[in-house]
Amino acid sequence: MDSAFPGRLPIICAALAFLAASPMAQALNFAKYPALRSFAAEMDEKHGFSSKQLKQVFRCATIRPDIIEAMERPRELLPWHEYRKAFVTEDSAQRGVRFWKEHAGDISRAREQYGVSPEIIVAIIGVETRYGRNTGAYTVLDALTTLTLKHPPRAGFFRKELEEFLLLTRETGMDACRVKGSYAGAMGLPQFMPSSYRRLAVDFDGDGKRDLLDNPVDAIGSVAHYLHRHGWEAGAPATGEVRLKGTLYFWAEKLGVKPSLSVRQLADYGVFPRRQENPGRRAALISLEGEDGPVYRLGYDNFYAITRYNLSKHYAMAVVELGELIRQRMEENPSS
Repeated sequence: MDSAFPGRLPIICAALAFLAASPMAQALNFAKYPALRSFAAEMDEKHGFSSKQLKQVFRCATIRPDIIEAMERPRELLPWHEYRKAFVTEDSAQRGVRFWKEHAGDISRAREQYGVSPEIIVAIIGVETRYGRNTGAYTVLDALTTLTLKHPPRAGFFRKELEEFLLLTRETGMDACRVKGSYAGAMGLPQFMPSSYRRLAVDFDGDGKRDLLDNPVDAIGSVAHYLHRHGWEAGAPATGEVRLKGTLYFWAEKLGVKPSLSVRQLADYGVFPRRQENPGRRAALISLEGEDGPVYRLGYDNFYAITRYNLSKHYAMAVVELGELIRQRMEENPSS
């Protein structure tokens, strides 16, 4: 907690003005939600937020049924061949090329400092927010409050993120009532959850602020730092083409996306990289739903690092393939 703001919430919004501007909003009643009263007591004890302060903040919050609906039908549940069409596009690649060229110095510096491939940094920002064009239409407070109170399967996770969000707003001076993000509460150009924002965002332009909402330079450095902290290996592949023999590869597929067997061990299951690879390198057999049947790839530790950003193998593969397309377009037209 920032010692400059002990026990205060400097970003409490003007609740009545906010309510007037948002006719759908309805003030939350603490008495109706025991979980919210418990949360407020914990925030008071752990972080010095008074119940009065939090009640004022939550007057800005609304329970949003559409957030629950969105949570129950995430795009990642689509078959791979449909999911891919939304992200691995020529338009997104060309926008990625422009973003890369516009921020070439900062992207190069991120690669040198954290070892992450430039096309992966660019592709993540492209998949997440189309390079900042779509950073989310929900207020983060609405999203995290709704999911804490109305989404039992993951209520504990979102309760923690709500705690982290309020701490983040106190530390940064953000307006808790107005910060926009995804239906899950992810924020900014790289769509960091509040806990990741607090732990892994970096001030990459040296202006004294870690601004992921409006600063693409901080977003670039923070994406690279995130992947670095989750095990990205500089110069190593993320995925590879695979050749399958026999039927034992079915058992390798069952092991999931975390690389747990070496290339040498995978050979015992009839799984072989199409290109020569270090036999000691760990890999996972990744299966995807193609239009004409299963599609298989090898996923290495760097692929797994991308899944730490988003747990879906569809997401990670979209990042890899969009990154490859962006790099191809960069190489085809390097000077424009």
